[in-house]
Amino acid sequence: MYTVRKVTEDLYWVGGDDLRLELFENMHPIPRGVSYNSYLLLDEKTVLFDAVDWEITQDFIRNIELVLDGRPLDYLIVNHMEPDHCGSIEELIIRYPKIKIISSEKSFMLMHQFNYHVDGHEDQVQEGDTRNFGKHTVTFVAAPMVHWPEVLMTYDITSGILFSADAFGSFGALGGALFADEVNFDRDWIDDARRYYTNIVGKYGPFVQSALQKAGTIDIKMICPLHGPVWRKDFGYLLDKYDKWSRYEPEEKGVVIIFGSMYGNTQFAAQALATRLCDRGMTNVKVYDVSSTHISYLISETFRASNIVLACPTFNLGIYPPMKNYLIDLQALNVQNRTFTLIENGSWAPKSGALMAEFLEEELKRMTVMDETMSINSSLKEIDEPDLDSIVEALLEAVKE
Repeated sequence: MYTVRKVTEDLYWVGGDDLRLELFENMHPIPRGVSYNSYLLLDEKTVLFDAVDWEITQDFIRNIELVLDGRPLDYLIVNHMEPDHCGSIEELIIRYPKIKIISSEKSFMLMHQFNYHVDGHEDQVQEGDTRNFGKHTVTFVAAPMVHWPEVLMTYDITSGILFSADAFGSFGALGGALFADEVNFDRDWIDDARRYYTNIVGKYGPFVQSALQKAGTIDIKMICPLHGPVWRKDFGYLLDKYDKWSRYEPEEKGVVIIFGSMYGNTQFAAQALATRLCDRGMTNVKVYDVSSTHISYLISETFRASNIVLACPTFNLGIYPPMKNYLIDLQALNVQNRTFTLIENGSWAPKSGALMAEFLEEELKRMTVMDETMSINSSLKEIDEPDLDSIVEALLEAVKE
């Protein structure tokens, strides 16, 4: 039995899905699982592009042996030396003791740091180097900090395939469908792809821009990432998303309301605002509880939308802690170019609004805080209607196409 898919006439996907893992990098929820992609080329020499996480090594080896059909494995190219792609390296060496591992200097340094025993198997390359395996010649494209410093993508000059490491990847198990055009990507995959990029790679936008510029100089006919579907058409759709995300430009005009609420009163204010926006015809409105929504989803939504409303109570004369944690994550991931509207609540000394504004303007880059704000004393009342209406009007104007 096998789970192999043919990518081209002589290239095979031999990776696997992990549906048991609950938290990617032990942080990010992946309710739809994740794929670990590996690709095996059958030329005069046999070449494996990246390995997989130890968790699926048994299935991985079964797939490799099926495709090799008795041939030895000559080369392993390691584009990205992270354990979820290299956990099976030593097993490959045991089974194929003559294997040569092609990778960058920094990658081999990291292999030794992770205590992978690869001595005697190294073939070190750098950007611009080439290797020939018979019909296929490949070259290497440096992509540092996308999202580790050692990343060296591989471009197959013969077939036009870019083995893109973690770039252009996504959360989500493949479930048999290998290609992006075999699924409804915009309906079923884009949220996972955005959440993957924004939380895993998002901090390094300038490095992604550099990689995109390099990609623009080569004739790409297919993109084979290490997670998620393979792309063989509609590159413009994918590259447009990556261009916007890496420039920290909003993907869509819309409003995301993120609230923190201790007893439900700030939540009511957030829902009242969302109700009025939708009643006025706005269709792109989403509401999230900062206390019960995993931060990876909040970061993803902040990358997606143009306007963010933050509503939270004052806590110990400061920002409500879950909201403060969200703001700190924005800072850590270098999020920029968003417009914020602030709603504070307080029973005797409301300060969270001013403190959130101070953080956004002083600790983050190119953030705009709208003049229209609201300060609630414990609960929303009729006296607050004018301020709420003012926020509604400002947001409606802001998201006009």
